[in-house]
Amino acid sequence: MSAATCRTATAGEVALMLDWADEEGWNPGLDDPAAFHTADPGGFFVAEVDGAPVAAISVVNHSDHYAFLGLYLCRPDWRGKGIGFALWQHALAHAGNRTVGLDGVAAQQANYARSGFVRAGSTRRLQGKLPPASGPSRLATPEDIAAIERLDRAANGIDRPAFLSAWIAPSETRKTVLLETSDGIVGWATARLCRAGCKIGPVIAPTPEQALPLAVSAAAALGQVVAIIDVPDSNTRFDGILRDIGFTETFATARMYRGPAPTPNETLQAIATMELG
Repeated sequence: MSAATCRTATAGEVALMLDWADEEGWNPGLDDPAAFHTADPGGFFVAEVDGAPVAAISVVNHSDHYAFLGLYLCRPDWRGKGIGFALWQHALAHAGNRTVGLDGVAAQQANYARSGFVRAGSTRRLQGKLPPASGPSRLATPEDIAAIERLDRAANGIDRPAFLSAWIAPSETRKTVLLETSDGIVGWATARLCRAGCKIGPVIAPTPEQALPLAVSAAAALGQVVAIIDVPDSNTRFDGILRDIGFTETFATARMYRGPAPTPNETLQAIATMELG
């Protein structure tokens, strides 16, 4: 057996990474490979042995100041050999001096802490049936990207233009809807079909009460009613609204940062994805 080699993943290997993630029960979106890769083509990595990938990770640089780590995976037969940690170190170098965020599963949180990551909160995955849509919402168009970027920056405390341009691009499996008032565009949400069901995120709205019909409209744009929504624990009101209509928690992760943590505001009702933030 040759030693493991760490290198940047190809676009095709990003799709393979998401196949592995699906095997772990992460339920990625049907068109996530292209959207993820576009966010930072140099931010996906594999470790290979004898020409075959055996571990993977992503460290996506969203801006000059912020990156997000995800898709940390090692094939079962290759665990416990130091390959995953070697790839971890290789990939983190891609972030340079940026703050790096992640959503960590319980089994790995102590390991992340040893690498300098500090817990800042948690993200709770809720799943349930949404009420019927009361009416259609306007779908986002490329002309809306400036407003979407402005709202996303305020909600998350970060810039991530490449990610957003790919994330809101409409397709048969992905739709983004807008919340508009007399003040213009004040919120937005993206729904995407996944290997099982539909995920909605991010959900950005002035209040949790406005977030619910926005999520309903996003799901309806794909003809869906049952949805998965990842809610930061800072937003107890939206969490409570979803639970009141029958949503249940399926699992939670710890939001952790290495470096100064960004400051989301009260408009962040649900995150986009646990893999890219």
